[in-house]
Amino acid sequence: MLAALLLGALLPVRLAAQELSGITPITIGEELELHSAVLGQPRRLAIYLPAEYRQNEEAYPVLYVIDGGLEQDFLHVAGTTMLNALWGRSGSVIMVGIETVDRPRELTGSTSDAALLAEYPTAGHSAEFRRFVREEVIPAMEARYRTNGQRGVIGESLAGLFIVESALEEPELFQRHAAISPSLWWDMQALAHRAEALLARRDQVPALYLTIANEGAEMQAGYDRLVEALSGMEPTGARWCSVPRPAEFHSTVYHTASPQALQFLFPLEEASTIEGFQLPCGGGAGDEAAVGGD
Repeated sequence: MLAALLLGALLPVRLAAQELSGITPITIGEELELHSAVLGQPRRLAIYLPAEYRQNEEAYPVLYVIDGGLEQDFLHVAGTTMLNALWGRSGSVIMVGIETVDRPRELTGSTSDAALLAEYPTAGHSAEFRRFVREEVIPAMEARYRTNGQRGVIGESLAGLFIVESALEEPELFQRHAAISPSLWWDMQALAHRAEALLARRDQVPALYLTIANEGAEMQAGYDRLVEALSGMEPTGARWCSVPRPAEFHSTVYHTASPQALQFLFPLEEASTIEGFQLPCGGGAGDEAAVGGD
C-alpha cells in the first residue's frame, strides 16, 4: 500500500519532467541601444513587430510608447496592439518603446516654480527629449524597419503630459496622439493655461485622444481647461476625442483605455461590428479624419 502511494506521488513529477523537455525561449520583440548625442548617453528602445512582419514586404505605421522600456509599459501595450489587430479593432503596427530614465527631467516643460524645482531639481527638459525623439529615435527606426511614415504616440501620467505638450507645440512630430490621464496639474496647470494660445497658431486641432481617471480636483481642472480650449477650436469628434473614466484610478486607467486609444490612433478601413468597439465621439474605424491625415 505504501509503495503504491509513493508511486502515485512520484508519477506527476516524472510526467511533468517529460512534458517540459521541449522548453524553448519565447521571443516577444527585440531591444536596441541607441547612443544619443542629444542626451549624451545611451538609451534602450524596445521593439515589437506584427506577427506577419517577417512574412511580407509591407510597410507599417509606428506606435511610439513613451515610458516604453521593457520594465515600463512595453509589455502591456504590445499585448494590446496584438489583441486589437487580432480582433480587428485597430490596424497592425510596429511598436517602439522609448525608455525614460529621469522622468521629471525628460517629460516636463520648463518651470520657475521653486517648490517643484526643490522636489524635482532636474525637471523641465521635455524639449530636449522631444529633440532626441525627432532627430535620433524616429530616423533610426525608419532606417531599420519598413515604416510607412505614419506615426502615433501613447503614454500615461507624465508621459501623457509630454504627449499633450508635443501635440500642442510640435503636432507634426506625430500625426496621432493618445494621452492617458495626463499630468496636467504640473506647474500649476501651465500647459493647460497655454493651450488656447498654442492651438490658435494652427489651422486645426491635432489628432488627440484624451482620457482621465478619478485623479482629484487639481488634475481634473487642468484636463477640463484643455478640453475647453480644444472645444473652442473644433467640437469633439473625428480629430480629437475626450473619454473621461471616473470609475478608474491612476493605477488602472492605462490598461482599460489603451484598446480604445489604439482604435482611435490606427483605425481600420472598415468599421468593426463587434459590440463595444464603437468610439463614443467618432474618429473610429474608417474615418480618415481621426488619424489627422497626412
